[in-house]
Amino acid sequence: MKLGYNAITIPSFLLVYPELPAIISCKPLKICNPILGIPRSHEKFIGLVTKSQYSTAERASKPDAISLGRKRGGSSSSSLYSRPSLLEMKNERIENRTRVYEFLRGLGIVPDELDGLELPVTVEVMRERVDFLHNLGLTIEDINNYPLVLGCSVKKNMIPVLDYLGKLGVRKSTFTDFLRRYPQVLHASVVVDLAPVVKYLQGMDIKPNDIPRVLERYPEVLGFKLEGTMSTSVAYLVGIGVARREIGGVLTRYPEILGMRVGRVIKPFVEYLETLGIPRLAVARLIERRPQILGFELKERVKPNVESLLEFHVREASLASVVAQYPEILGLDLRAKLHSQQSLLKSRIDLDPEEFGGVVEKMPQVVSLSKTPLIKHVDFLKNCGFSSQHLRKMIVGCPQLLALNLDIMKLGFDFFQTEMGRPLDDLVDFPAFFTYGLESTIKPRHKRVKKRGLKCSLAWMLNCSDEKFKQRMDYDTIDLEEMDPEPSFDMNTLMEPRSDDSGSDYEDSDDDYA
Repeated sequence: MKLGYNAITIPSFLLVYPELPAIISCKPLKICNPILGIPRSHEKFIGLVTKSQYSTAERASKPDAISLGRKRGGSSSSSLYSRPSLLEMKNERIENRTRVYEFLRGLGIVPDELDGLELPVTVEVMRERVDFLHNLGLTIEDINNYPLVLGCSVKKNMIPVLDYLGKLGVRKSTFTDFLRRYPQVLHASVVVDLAPVVKYLQGMDIKPNDIPRVLERYPEVLGFKLEGTMSTSVAYLVGIGVARREIGGVLTRYPEILGMRVGRVIKPFVEYLETLGIPRLAVARLIERRPQILGFELKERVKPNVESLLEFHVREASLASVVAQYPEILGLDLRAKLHSQQSLLKSRIDLDPEEFGGVVEKMPQVVSLSKTPLIKHVDFLKNCGFSSQHLRKMIVGCPQLLALNLDIMKLGFDFFQTEMGRPLDDLVDFPAFFTYGLESTIKPRHKRVKKRGLKCSLAWMLNCSDEKFKQRMDYDTIDLEEMDPEPSFDMNTLMEPRSDDSGSDYEDSDDDYA
């Protein structure tokens, strides 16, 4: 076999390479370099030339895939399967969002906060969401207050959540207010977010029947972490003396406690009441009975109200008694009420400011008395024959006269006049006569006193327990030194142990006087 040689002229040198026969051209790498004596640099060049030949042949033997793809897709940017490019998809999304935004703006909804939120690709789907929210009672203003609600799917988010709340017992009539207060609930997962909170509330001894009322009153609780604020607030209350069996009732009546921070809200409030002279255990009892007092703003409301009491001649030593008797007084718009009641009593019975302070000390609820009933009570006593001076003395001694049931007072006064035959001065000296039950106390005791032929004051006859009265009926003479002091509030009674059945049923009550 003969080898031929060709020459390639390069400007700087002459390169000679062997012209291989066709029979071995497909295996150029098997050439024996030592026999041919070809330099290493020439060997590399042969490899490059051979590789180039193979590439050319391969392109010539295969169909032009790129050209074929262009012919089928009709676009230079399309793939073999005619899939849109990322840029085209992005532009389409922008166009869809623009149309959805235009639809929302046409309804009066400001969509600015929706940027970055996954939204429906069509106006029709967005219209379905808006209509569904409208059917729930939400207005355009409500949606603008929380536009992110438009990111919730009707079928995947809204209906499952509302269906779960309905099964718990949350009334459909409350859904509108519920969603206005806590629209974020529509983003929640029933299994992951809502059900664990409901289970936690039940673990706090809130009865299943009370769960929906708790949620209606404080829907925000569904967004709290179980091991966060909820657990610490309950633990603190138990720590200061709130009975564990009372927690369920406390939370049922005022579930907002679950969202209160101990260090910022509850603890400072408790400690402030202690500075007024209320023992911590008494504070715990007040919370058991009136848990809503924890919602009174300490700086903005409670402290200014205490200052107002002092300005209206309530003695500092009596502040604890005033708050313990009527803890709601800390949350009132108190200055205006104090001024109004003081002016009214001044005009009706000429009560001076110091005397008014004494009235508030004995019955702090006087600040919440309505004007018309108060005037009716004063007029009734005047019609009974008491002078303004006598009225002033009676009301300072027993402010409850301004709040008692008027019909019962009339029955008591009729018995006093017709059966007892005592002078009006006896009532001036002991106006608390009207606070005792006519059938249960006044009539039976008067009968026994009359039978014994004793001459005694109303206070000696009435101001004692039944057991003490029986003992007195055995006396031959009346010992005035045994006279009990006039009843007043005793802080120790507030700290007495609660009865075993005290923590079961809780109903909202309003002790404000009519």
